[in-house]
Amino acid sequence: AALPSLLAWLAVLLLGRARPADACSCSPIHPQQAFCNADVVIRAKAVSAKEVDSGNDIYGNPIKRIQYEIKQIKMFKGPDKDIEFIYTAPSTAVCGRLLDTGGKKEYLIAGKSEGNGKMHITLCDLVSTWDSLSPTQKKSLNQRYQMGCECKISRCLSIPCFLSSSDECLWTDWAMEKNNVDGRQAKHYACIKRSDGSCAWYRGMAPPKQEFLDIEDP
Repeated sequence: AALPSLLAWLAVLLLGRARPADACSCSPIHPQQAFCNADVVIRAKAVSAKEVDSGNDIYGNPIKRIQYEIKQIKMFKGPDKDIEFIYTAPSTAVCGRLLDTGGKKEYLIAGKSEGNGKMHITLCDLVSTWDSLSPTQKKSLNQRYQMGCECKISRCLSIPCFLSSSDECLWTDWAMEKNNVDGRQAKHYACIKRSDGSCAWYRGMAPPKQEFLDIEDP
């Protein structure tokens, strides 16, 4: 009887020392990639939050999730029906994403659709306060990011790095700005497809002109 008790005590001790951050890690991703990968992209406020049951796991234990009631301000990508609820895991240790409630802080939120006015987000999805976005990022949400969803954005880990295909854009913020995932290219550029099928970075507030789409280098 002493052995099971000892093992149980050791398990509790080890769990107590585990660092939550170790349980969930995310690869850096350009905002445009996050937009293209998402089913739903909205601007919204979180009004309230509560913990709800979401079925059971394989052992019959209830699965807990946080349900955020939201006020959608604008939908950039997604279904015809407004999003009313966002679900996420109960803590960052299991990839949950925490939002401020009360309806004062506006967010850009990208995630997966669950249908019927519901979506799910994780710590790895694009969730940013609206005020933290650059003017170019806000403008790109309307059309420009979508123009490049057929392009591939590859993260450059160290200089030099090279294109592997014509439909690729190299994301160099990580290498050029000391592992910064919110650098110049993330804030001010979009990778869009040109008329010849190749892809290239485009910078600017106005939509790309036809001249850009017909030349080799922006």
